[in-house]
Amino acid sequence: MELESLIEKTKQILIDLGMDSERSNERSVLTLLALAHLDTNTEWAQATNDLYTIRQIMDWMRDHLGQDYAANSRETIRRFTLHQFEAGGIVEPNADKPDRPINSPKWNYRLTPAVLKVIRSVGTSRYIKYLKDFEAQVNTWKAQQEEKRDFNEVPVSLPNGDRVKLSAGGQNILIKKMVEEFCPRFAPGGEVLYIDDTNHAFRNDQKKLISSLGIKLPERGKAPDLIVWLEKEHWLFLMEACSTHGPIDVIRKKELIELFNERKDQLVFVSCFPDRKVMRKYLVDLAWETEAWCASDPDHMIHLDGKKFIGPYEI
Repeated sequence: MELESLIEKTKQILIDLGMDSERSNERSVLTLLALAHLDTNTEWAQATNDLYTIRQIMDWMRDHLGQDYAANSRETIRRFTLHQFEAGGIVEPNADKPDRPINSPKWNYRLTPAVLKVIRSVGTSRYIKYLKDFEAQVNTWKAQQEEKRDFNEVPVSLPNGDRVKLSAGGQNILIKKMVEEFCPRFAPGGEVLYIDDTNHAFRNDQKKLISSLGIKLPERGKAPDLIVWLEKEHWLFLMEACSTHGPIDVIRKKELIELFNERKDQLVFVSCFPDRKVMRKYLVDLAWETEAWCASDPDHMIHLDGKKFIGPYEI
């Protein structure tokens, strides 16, 4: 088998074993082949699971697979491939001496027996069976990452009682407070039309809802972080979460007016901050006739000039 074909086949094996894209890249593929002591002159059935140090693994890559990693790559292989292989049940460290000190030069790895069976059965009718046996024994790396992602998602209760989950991190902790704290106080009865989120899990439902109200979500240009429609007032709240990026300044206000030009007489602009300390950094930039709200003081809102406290203006 040619090396390119061997690498592609091994990449698919890693994917089948539940590794993600980072752990099925060329570095990880070569690591698995070295652990199995396979190259272009061997058959899958000849795979072994002897004990190998990282130096021995790298030597096999150089001598049999044509990849000569620099000596300082040893830590990269350990931290970004073998560590995840271990967590995903593909390798076990120090099978000969589990209590070996972490700094020992004899620290080694070997393929687990279940994975060895999978590799030896490649191209045979037993491959699927052994793969299922492996999956029944371990919580794969990919499954662990999905569990971690789901655990870290930000649950948000919408005003209508529906619950959605936003991706972890970024602005979404603040957006959660905007939905659950701002809306009941300053847009009671409002309907959340749009939440900007990186996973876009419910984007299609949002587009349908926006379209049903005759509101066009801009195809070009960045939509605000949160859009809320208050039917009884015919107000369209355009809200920005300002924990890491700027608020609605003069330029952003003009941009939003252009994006929602057909509703320009219904627009209410709100810059939202996690607390007043963050707000002070941006206070000088806030556009006139907009609102500022801090999640740390949810009952209060600051209005920047204008003839009324809150509401749209003629533009």
